[in-house]
Amino acid sequence: MRRFALCLALTAFTAAPAFAQAFQGNWSCRDATTNRVGILTIYGQVYGWASRTPNDPNSGTGTITPYQDGVGFNDGNLRAKGGIQAGRLIDDVNYGTALQLETADTIVMLCNPR
Repeated sequence: MRRFALCLALTAFTAAPAFAQAFQGNWSCRDATTNRVGILTIYGQVYGWASRTPNDPNSGTGTITPYQDGVGFNDGNLRAKGGIQAGRLIDDVNYGTALQLETADTIVMLCNPR
């Protein structure tokens, strides 16, 4: 029984970094009306947001904190001006995974891998 528990713990420990990396890459984001609003790029501990709207104050870069189920936005225009606090990985029927961007009160955008 101890061997099984040890093997299970070791498997979970080695798989954790893979889950944490699932949010990295380019994400095409849509708002509540399903209109494309921009592209979110996440690599390492930084993000970049490029809005489709010219001169959008939310566009720019910032830093993130990775979590097992997504990311937390620490700073940057998306956090300061857009109020986005977290991006949670959720299941998506079409793409397998999606990143759901949230403020303190509501879900703002749904982003799919590009």
